[in-house]
This record gives sequence, C-alpha cells and structure tokens, in this order.
Amino acid sequence: MRLCLNVRFRARARGLAPVRWLASCLFARVAVSVISLHDRALGAYLAFAAGDALGATAEFMTAGEIACTYKGGLRNIVGGGWLHLKPGQVTDDTQMSLALGDALLAARGWDLRMVADAFVGWMRSKPPDIGHACRRGIRRYMIDGTLCTPPADDNAGNGAAMRNLPVALATLDSPELFARCSLEQAHITHHHPLSDAATLLLGQLTQILLLGGSIADCRGCVTEFLGRHPRFHFEPWPGNTSGFIVDTVQTVLHAFFRNGDIESCIVDVVNRGGDADTAGALVGQLAGACYGVQGLPPRWLKQLDARIVERIRRQTASLLALPRPLPLRAATPSSISPA
Repeated sequence: MRLCLNVRFRARARGLAPVRWLASCLFARVAVSVISLHDRALGAYLAFAAGDALGATAEFMTAGEIACTYKGGLRNIVGGGWLHLKPGQVTDDTQMSLALGDALLAARGWDLRMVADAFVGWMRSKPPDIGHACRRGIRRYMIDGTLCTPPADDNAGNGAAMRNLPVALATLDSPELFARCSLEQAHITHHHPLSDAATLLLGQLTQILLLGGSIADCRGCVTEFLGRHPRFHFEPWPGNTSGFIVDTVQTVLHAFFRNGDIESCIVDVVNRGGDADTAGALVGQLAGACYGVQGLPPRWLKQLDARIVERIRRQTASLLALPRPLPLRAATPSSISPA
C-alpha cells in the first residue's frame, strides 16, 4: 500500500492525478478481483441506465413541479415525461453509450470511423430524442466524412460526457489511451475545452472506483481538477440543472459526494429536474462503480426494459474482455451514405 501511495504522490506532482497511480497499482491491488471489477462495471452501466430512465420522466421539469406531481419525490421508473416514454425505456444517453460500446467490440479495438458509423446507425433508428450538437455533428460526418467537429461555443453541452462509459471500461489499464479515445469520440459532435475537461474527469473518477479506489481518492482527483478548472466548483451547489456541461458536472458531483448509495444519489439528482436524464445517468455511473451491482435497487432492475438490461450485461462483460492495451485500428472506410 505504501508503494501505491508513493506512486500516487509522484504522479500527482506531475499533474497526472490518480489515474496513472491506478494503472501502476492495477496488478498489485489484490483486493480488486475479476469478479469485483465486473460487479462494479456492471453496476456502473446498469445504474447509468436506471438514472437515464428515471430522469427522463422529470426532464425539463422544475424541482417544485416534480414535488407536486410525485408526492414524496420521483423514486420509481414509470416512463412518461415530455417524451411520453414507456416504463423502463431509456433515452439517447444509454442508446449512444451502447452504440459506442458496440463499435469498440466490432473493431476489437479503437476505430474512430466505426464509432462515427455506429452513431449514424443510432440516429437513423429514429431515437426518441437527440441533442442539437449530436445531430449536427453526426450529419456533418454523413455529409463530408470528417471525424472532428470544429470548436464552437455551443459545443459545451453534456452529450460527449454522457456516452463515454464504454471507453472507460475498455481502457482501464491505459490512461493515455483513455484520454485519446475519450476526446476523439467526444469531438465527433462536441468540441469545447469545458466538454473535454468534464468528459475526462467523469471517466477518470469512474475508473478510480472501478479499480477499487475510494470516495476519498475521488475527492482528491476532483480537488486537483478544480484547481485547474475552477468554473466547476460545486460546493455550495449553484442550483443550475441545464444541459450545459458545467451545470451537469456540478449537479452530479454535489449529489455523489453527499449521498451514500446508488438510489439516494440518483433520486437526489433526478428530483432537481432540468436535464434530469443525463445528470441521473452520470451520477448513476459513479455510484454504480462505487457500490457495485449489488447496490442497485432490485425494483429498478425489474422496471428497466429487459432488452436493455441484457444488452448491458453482455456488453459489459465483452468490454472488460477486450485485449489490453486496447488495440488502435486503422480507420476503416465508411459504408455510410449521406442519404
């Protein structure tokens, strides 16, 4: 343990925070068994989907409206909302994550064009909702084949961070690959320093927890992050719940650090309203990685779409089984037409 702490200290001194420490200690930490890693990974993915499905009901509502509509607060996955979803149905958060994960598995490594093609396939499936920046970025790729959207002020939404969990699962032993793949997938639709910083932070926190790190380790990582990006300070919570990435990260971190289980984290976030599906999904990702699949309320598993649950179970196991380090594949020619 002292060796790991010394490595962490030296890594932080170089500005690398806990991620390189975790990579250095990955094989030395006996407590992180294959089973516990799988349970944390599955917990992260299923809690992500549960937060998405629960939050979709309250999306764009205010906290007051939610409290008036759902006495005692929204605690069950009931569908409805502005998208008129069926109970257990998920939105673009989970759907884009699954599309990204499918591309990783199809390539048996990292092929950015296959990721972009997967996003096109998802958009063509007529999803219940798609964000403006996601639609614009995917359409640009379909028209000219470019894999990076130009930087823009209106690219600072939460759409890149919300779908990055499969990358975090596939690059657990390589901080450099994690950063590269995270930003490449992000830039297909979102290209902004705030989006980039948040996408990396949330993925790093997830990896810390997946590998058996503590909430205190996460606190240390966030403290270092806030020193570089003070705009994300979340205590006291500013009270904003929009899809702007700063608002989302502040909401997610505030709820994660003040609650002690998956259900409390997600219910806390969702009942604040606003972009409740994405914030609920992301806090679920962190809480699920922290507390494991055993901490997920059984009723939520029953309420979720069974097909989504099965896809997540299969994809989680397959992502963890990918070659390490994740191979970088040459970009394949796209089969997508603009039509």
